[in-house]
Amino acid sequence: MSPQAQNDLTRTTLVVLFIGVLIVGSLWTMLPFLGALIWATTIVVATWPLMLRVQRLVGGKRILATIVMTSVALAIFIVPFSLAIGALIEGAAQGADLLRTYLTNGLGPPPDWLNKVPWVGAKIADEWRELAAGGPDLLLETVRPYVRTVAASILSITGGIGATLLHFLLTVIIAAILYSNGEVAAEGVLRFFRRFGDRRGEEIVHLAGQSIRGVALGVVVTAIVQSLIAGLGLWVAGVPRPGLLTAVIFVLGIAQLGPLPVLLPAVIWLYWSGNVGWAAALFVWMILVGALDNVLRPILIKRGVDLPLMLIITGVIGGLIAFGVVGLFIGPVILAVTYTLLQSWIDEGSRRAA
Repeated sequence: MSPQAQNDLTRTTLVVLFIGVLIVGSLWTMLPFLGALIWATTIVVATWPLMLRVQRLVGGKRILATIVMTSVALAIFIVPFSLAIGALIEGAAQGADLLRTYLTNGLGPPPDWLNKVPWVGAKIADEWRELAAGGPDLLLETVRPYVRTVAASILSITGGIGATLLHFLLTVIIAAILYSNGEVAAEGVLRFFRRFGDRRGEEIVHLAGQSIRGVALGVVVTAIVQSLIAGLGLWVAGVPRPGLLTAVIFVLGIAQLGPLPVLLPAVIWLYWSGNVGWAAALFVWMILVGALDNVLRPILIKRGVDLPLMLIITGVIGGLIAFGVVGLFIGPVILAVTYTLLQSWIDEGSRRAA
């Protein structure tokens, strides 16, 4: 190898290493904001057609459309968040008052229905009678080891809520910036991918956007419909706090867990409360609401992106398992882009062979 070629190789290697260090350093710097950036980008891409429609309704003023979309995002989060916080504070206050009463007067006899609970009811009732017979002193000694654990759990929950609130506010701020400068950001992404793959790189960007919108349409709309129908059933059946439970069902629907974790305990509560008819009716309603997920979501996703339905569903479920809730959108995008590139590569090879 000539000295000139050796110098060129050394310089190229150093340049590549320097660029690699810059990329790693940039990603490391943005790591605290990466989750919020991914969520904000997903929200903006999924709702961009709606934002353009709002902009037309407000006379073409982008700043007003951005304010409207940001306010809606804040309302969607703040309303269920406030309900949950209010229920948590109220429940904690009621629990403290109830515990204080028991520590003063002791436990009464167990309720009659407790013995009828399958498998564990009789054992719990026996433990209850033993505590009741021991009076307030025995109850105090029994609950004392758990007080510190409960306090630590409350602090942990409070810290988790605070971190979630901060993460969401950061997501909303980034989304507002993207709403106001969406075309500039989109053009930058398109230019970046054109540099890699010319026309095919641009097609990948459009495909990713279609995948995000299709999954958002299927997942979010299905969660909204399921939560509203389930909430109606809870309200008609007389289950306490149907509004809060509806908000929980919506969150579970977004996380692909469905309404079962809320509706099944509600059915059991109605049954053990003596409302057997309403329990049976809510059980049938629960089956119908759960089946709706398997019908409505595939139809909506298929309308958003023209790809094999099994591919999108696999991306949704696999992305959820691999990346968490944000994987609902990342998974389908990765599979859709990979599928399109492989299909294009196979078709190109077939044309050359012909």
